[in-house]
Amino acid sequence: MMLVTEIFYSLQGEGSRRGRPCAFVRLTGCPLRCTWCDTAYAFHGGKEMSVQEILDELATFPTHLICVTGGEPLAQAETRDLLTALIEADYEVVLETSGALDIGGCNEFVIMIMDWKAPASGEVTKNLLANVELLRPEDEVKFVLQDRLDYDWACGQLLAHRFDQRVDTVLFSPVHGKLDPAELAAWILEDGLPVVLQLQQHKLLWPDQRRGV
Repeated sequence: MMLVTEIFYSLQGEGSRRGRPCAFVRLTGCPLRCTWCDTAYAFHGGKEMSVQEILDELATFPTHLICVTGGEPLAQAETRDLLTALIEADYEVVLETSGALDIGGCNEFVIMIMDWKAPASGEVTKNLLANVELLRPEDEVKFVLQDRLDYDWACGQLLAHRFDQRVDTVLFSPVHGKLDPAELAAWILEDGLPVVLQLQQHKLLWPDQRRGV
C-alpha cells in the first residue's frame, strides 16, 4: 500500500511538457524541508491506496501523461513498482524528484525531472552526487533559484557537472514571489546560458489555488 496525498487532472505546469493535460499522483512524505516548499501539505497524512487502486483512478482521466510527484515520491519503497505498473499500462510517465534520494532502479522508460537543490533551499548538502552519473539525455534537471547567490551557484554547478551536456533540458526557475522572473531572464541572457527559463504555469493560471493544480 502507498500513501497518496492527492490524485488530480490538470495541465502540466513545469518542464518541457508544460501546458499539456496531465494526471498527477502526489505521494505523501518528504525527508527534505526546503525553505520555499509549496507542497508542505504533502509531508504528512494521505490516503492508503494500492497500486491497482491508483491505476483505476488514473484511468478516469482523458490523458496518457502521468506525473508522479510529492513530497518526495522516492521516499516510498513502493514507488518503483508504481512507475513500472504505469509504464506497463502504456502511460507516458514523468517522475518529479529531488536530487537527494537515489534515482537508480526506476523503470528505464520513466522520465526523471531532478530538482538539484540550491543554497537558499536550506537543503543544498542533501544533493546526491551519484545521481548525476545516472542522468540520461531525455531526463531534465531543474534549479529553483531564490536570489543572485543561488543563480551564481547554479552556474557553477552547470559547469562542474556538465548538466547541459548530460540532459537535453536544464531548467532555471525563480522561487515564486521571491525572485523577479524578468531579473532571472536578464541574467540568463547576459551570460548566454544553455538553459530554459521556467515559470510555474499553474501558478499563473490559478494563483489562488494551492492544491489540485
